[in-house]
Amino acid sequence: MTVSFCGLELAHRVINGSGTFDAIAARRAFGAALETDFPFAAYVSKTITLEAREGNPPPRLWEAASGLINSIGLPNKGLERYIAEDLPQLASLTAAARGAHDGCAVPLITNVMGSTAEEFSTLVLACDARSEIAAVELNVSCPNVETGLDIGADPRQLEAVVIEARAQTRKPLIVKLTPNTADVVACAEAAQAGGADAVSLINTLRAMALTPAAARSPGAPRAAPWLGGRTGGLSGPAVRTVALAQVAAVAARVSIPVVGMGGVQRAAHARELIDAGATLVAVGTASFRDPTAATGIARGLLRMTAT
Repeated sequence: MTVSFCGLELAHRVINGSGTFDAIAARRAFGAALETDFPFAAYVSKTITLEAREGNPPPRLWEAASGLINSIGLPNKGLERYIAEDLPQLASLTAAARGAHDGCAVPLITNVMGSTAEEFSTLVLACDARSEIAAVELNVSCPNVETGLDIGADPRQLEAVVIEARAQTRKPLIVKLTPNTADVVACAEAAQAGGADAVSLINTLRAMALTPAAARSPGAPRAAPWLGGRTGGLSGPAVRTVALAQVAAVAARVSIPVVGMGGVQRAAHARELIDAGATLVAVGTASFRDPTAATGIARGLLRMTAT
């Protein structure tokens, strides 16, 4: 039962959230087993920026009640090394994973982020030139990078960015929206007006964790932020109901496909997002606990559809 998404035919409705599944590392760890049972119908790369990024200083993770706060900060090799080093490996893996989906292709979606419209345009143009890349996702929503949040939270600025990016490619263009804005629906409408083929949401919610009492310096007058980046993004089950509300609101107002994500642990959670209007569902934090989580979710969705 294939699913049509922005002109791409996918084996099922489950993909990964950007940055939540390192396919290259997973292939080293699991080898051919990953190829024969690849969890996702399409693979989304981690965020790529023009220049290399080291990310935020440690500590970078905090396990919260019913969720995870990350302040990783988008570490990556930069565009040039991504194309030279990572892209060939990802293309090889997604080609090999075709057999896990009854011969259906596993498209590679590259996620990119810039701090200006010009940077986004340069990144998109580079992706357009690579046949291995089937679609591009614009990350305008990461709460760990101030410039990305500013662009994604301002509908007028977001529309301008999408217009410029749209001019650089005919490939499907997905805009990953921020939930940390006063009006996510207005931002979704701006992305559509700018020429986006789809939107994805939600990204993480801005959050903070304080240093535990046992780890504080003697005589410290107050608790300091635990994370090296001070704040981070909350994901996991804690954000599921927020995701459901925002996906439903956006799907009711735009005519382009919606990729829903946020706290999906089981097929029933994915089904709720689809019922709210999502065409595809992305799995993120659940993959940290179980790298095969998406496989079970996709199979569960197929069983629900068949009954």
